[in-house]
Parts: sequence; C-alpha cells; structure tokens
Amino acid sequence: KARLPGRGAWVTATRAAVAEAVRRKLFARAFRREVTVPADLPDLVDRLVEAQAIASLSLANKAGAVVAGFSKVESALMGGTAAGLIHASDASDDGVRKLGQVLRRIFGDDPDTMPRVTAFTSLQLDLALGRMNVIHAALLAGGPSENALARCTALEVYRTGDVTGGRPPASVNEPKH
Repeated sequence: KARLPGRGAWVTATRAAVAEAVRRKLFARAFRREVTVPADLPDLVDRLVEAQAIASLSLANKAGAVVAGFSKVESALMGGTAAGLIHASDASDDGVRKLGQVLRRIFGDDPDTMPRVTAFTSLQLDLALGRMNVIHAALLAGGPSENALARCTALEVYRTGDVTGGRPPASVNEPKH
C-alpha cells in the first residue's frame, strides 16, 4: 500500500515480479541485510489485492453504484449509465455473448471501450454485493465505480503482468529519499 512507516523496497506490482524478487533474494539486496521472505509471498499479495478489489465492489454497491441481473445490466448499458461490466468467471458463455452483442450495438466495432471485470466467481460476487446468484453486474458512473474499476484493474495487472506500455522487468528498487 506504500503507507507503512520505515524503510521500504519497491517491487513492480505483478505476480511474476514478486516471484522473481523472492527467488533472486532481491529484498535482502534492497535492504542490505538478510531478510526472511515467505516463498508464498506472491500468493499472499494476490489475496490482499483481490480482497481490496472485492471490498471496493462492496462499497460501490453500498453507494448504489452497482446493478445486478442480466436485464438490469442490459438497461444500464443501453441507458448509457454503465461505467463498467462485471461477469462472474463462471458465467455461461451465452450470457457473456449476449451482453457483448449489446456492447457492439452501442460501441460498434470497438466494444472493448467498456471496461470488463471477470476476476471473481459468482460466489465472490454474491458476498461482495450481498445478493444471491450474481452472474452479471454493471458499475454505474461515479466515484465509487471508478475506485472499484481501478482496484479490479490492479488485480488484473498483478495476475497477468499486462501493463499499459509493455510489461516491465522484474525488479526491486529502493525508494528515493
């Protein structure tokens, strides 16, 4: 979170970079002393980033910035109030395809204009949104949705390493004073 007191080390926020830093013992080099780093640090970071993303979805829902259910999502898309689209990772291909057709009707040849989140299972979405059987949801335009999309993007970047402008090398750097 870059908010803890004391000396720190910067690691590119991708699973591959964290795993490489652990494997090459780059934390010891950055801190200039022997440190113990758990081998499962990449998994721990993944769980923490995922928890932040889910919490941000929950907060957006409490702010009234989330609609769930195929027809409500379709209405939000058609009405132009949707800022992002959420599909459960275990959603059927048919439902995803149908909402993709709605996006193509709205955006033409560039349906990827609408941000999409597919990182969570239906059960995770159920818990985050306080509803049962959430397969499709839409984030409505506004601050809470922007925060949720930013956290979900951070999770996707961490897991895939896909960063705008190309994939950065695995590295650990000391912070600048």
